[in-house]
Amino acid sequence: MKIFLSVAILFCNCHLFSQTIINRDPEIAQMVHEVSTDSLQSYINTLVAFGTRNTLSTQTDNKKGIGAARNWVLKKFNQFAQNSRGHLHAVIDTTTIEPGKRVDVPVILGNVMATLNGTDPNDNRIFIISGHLDSRRSNVMDRTGDAPGADDDGSGTAAVIECARVMSQHAFPATIIFVAVSGEEQGLLGSTFMANKAKKENWNIEAVLNNDIIGSNNSNETDIINNTKVRVFSEGIPMNETEKDIAKIRSLGLENDSKSRELARYVKEIGERYVDNLNVIMVYRTDRFLRGGDHLPYLKNGFTAVRITEMNENFTRQHQDVRIENGIHYGDVPEHIDYEYLRKNTAMNLANLANLAKAPPVPQDVKVEIKNLSNSTSLSWLAPKTGNVKGYYILMRETTSPVWQKKIFTTDNRITLPYSKDNYFFAVQSVNETGNESLPVIPEIGR
Repeated sequence: MKIFLSVAILFCNCHLFSQTIINRDPEIAQMVHEVSTDSLQSYINTLVAFGTRNTLSTQTDNKKGIGAARNWVLKKFNQFAQNSRGHLHAVIDTTTIEPGKRVDVPVILGNVMATLNGTDPNDNRIFIISGHLDSRRSNVMDRTGDAPGADDDGSGTAAVIECARVMSQHAFPATIIFVAVSGEEQGLLGSTFMANKAKKENWNIEAVLNNDIIGSNNSNETDIINNTKVRVFSEGIPMNETEKDIAKIRSLGLENDSKSRELARYVKEIGERYVDNLNVIMVYRTDRFLRGGDHLPYLKNGFTAVRITEMNENFTRQHQDVRIENGIHYGDVPEHIDYEYLRKNTAMNLANLANLAKAPPVPQDVKVEIKNLSNSTSLSWLAPKTGNVKGYYILMRETTSPVWQKKIFTTDNRITLPYSKDNYFFAVQSVNETGNESLPVIPEIGR
């Protein structure tokens, strides 16, 4: 299958441009096709049947509460591992949370993790897909009443499980971690534990796709019904930058070119390449207005992360006890899930994870030459230290464009373009024989 895009290819630094073809990788296209609405529905129905998945709920009951839920997710991961040729391994990674805000007794917190180990021993890159396993009622401290959490975040957890099911039967040079974290509703506890551990142990996390509320197609108040759009939130100026770095970002006009924003552009391009009838909407915010999610602890630790969320949230269903009040049906129950919409959003995640994990690492030491004032732009870079590289894409966009507009292919490690760096932004990404592209790298100043 092929997609024809208006991208440019440059020949020998001359001004000749033509249309090129970007291929859908057949292996990724097949994986996208295997994402199943029936599987997603069965996962959500099972999660809801645990009654509540509140982080403070029972961990000893075999059928109810967060303990039973995380054991079931581990069981699913272990089932998938049997067909993974030894590449997939699953654990519940635990820590003890002491009493504090939204935690009134010591609690054993457990993140259910399945790691699909990369096949290249020299490639230590890690890509993460995350959803939160826990749910809540109107009162976040209510640990016994039913809290179905079908959409928040049964949908994100189901997407994680389904991606693990399909992708565990394939091999990738880089490592992929599928994780259902706990403690999100209690204050991002599970993701904070994992992100802090990753930082301490020097994990080479290149991207985190946090999925939280991705399965419902309609909003309250505005009554919009649409299952063709999904949002991706990304930070602008990184949380952990110094004042000196922030001043540099501003001087170069790169407020919209953080690594997380480049990931968001990548998510949009790859998602729309592989999933029909889905428009990925980039939102230039770290999260929704004055709200937060499980990607934040990764950002605080300097990792690249985005949040993926349905386009139209319905607040009569989030953090609400199940009830009928003034004719309105409150509560986060499975009947409100659009499983075809959830399938598309899951497939969008899968396509991005697969393309990233199959792609070579990013090019190294990407520079833009500033020795002389010029109406052309000269870029240079070094090959990644590992991976099989066919060549490189030079990305271009006007300063007002939210997405990359041109792709220029070259097999060299240097290029001069007849476009002014005053008027365009540039980036470089590695590409392999099957057309899988790395994340883009914005050039540093070269002297």
